[in-house]
Amino acid sequence: MKEVIAVVRMNMMNQTKKALTEAGVDAFFAHEANGRGKGFVNPAVLTGAEEGYEEAASVLGEKGKLYPKRVMTIVVDDDFVETVVDTIITTNKTGKPGDGKIFVLPIKESVRVRTGETGLKSIS
Repeated sequence: MKEVIAVVRMNMMNQTKKALTEAGVDAFFAHEANGRGKGFVNPAVLTGAEEGYEEAASVLGEKGKLYPKRVMTIVVDDDFVETVVDTIITTNKTGKPGDGKIFVLPIKESVRVRTGETGLKSIS
């Protein structure tokens, strides 16, 4: 089993949910988050702003802002990871900064609380 964590734009959430459902993924978690990528932020300016230098903060402007995102967590069988990743990319790719990130992690075990089922039975 694998855990796919996807960070996507807020305004792409409905399209992403629909695309995943059409691809056969009905179960996932989603929550709101704030963040940003590296973008075009100069690390020296960012450090200066963090240290309280007003000049650095004014130069940083909107580039230091945290942007609203959605974080989705999807646990699937190893054979289905490529489908999930491709679906998320196809749905969210605009070619512009901020399209998101996808992380794939191994899951050692899972247990369905209600029934005690483990492994793939617990996620299907």
